Amino acid sequence: MLKKRELHDASVLFPLLNHDAVKPYVREKADTIEEYYFFLNKMQIQEESGELISRTILDEWDTPIGAITLYDIQEKKGFLATWLGQTYFGKGYNQYAKDLFLRELFIEKDIEVVFLKVNKRNARSLHAMKKIGYAVNANDHYPAIYQQINQGPNHYELFAIYKDAFSFHLYETSSTFEDEMEA
Repeated sequence: MLKKRELHDASVLFPLLNHDAVKPYVREKADTIEEYYFFLNKMQIQEESGELISRTILDEWDTPIGAITLYDIQEKKGFLATWLGQTYFGKGYNQYAKDLFLRELFIEKDIEVVFLKVNKRNARSLHAMKKIGYAVNANDHYPAIYQQINQGPNHYELFAIYKDAFSFHLYETSSTFEDEMEA
């Protein structure tokens, strides 16, 4: 489940975010809880101005376990970033959160393209991208963006999820579900 980001979740999310398996790969870097509160407050302001859309990922008991955000929104396009606390890796939360968030972005928020930049050293995330049938490698489709994201010391693969491809995925999923229910 997802919910809007709230400041009171910082005390639960901050320790998860600062784990060595998580912190190197996230934008939400903060060394103290106070810095994290400031960061979350800034994100809320940016969401109000349309620069980003961010949600807290919850487990079955409504406990915050991570975050999913669409950053740098311009011309109905933005960059998706997710993170989960290390104890929640490999349990299906990331894919579930992505599906819910993409529904919101493409259906309610009128986003057209969602980009994902995946650190080439992050084997877990690269492997996860292979499981998303509606995401395509976009290195060649958006060469200027690919070049821009690779200007620093880290190197990334660029993926894109198009609204139409995701909508088709939803249609296929619902058709498969209906076929299984009839059998």
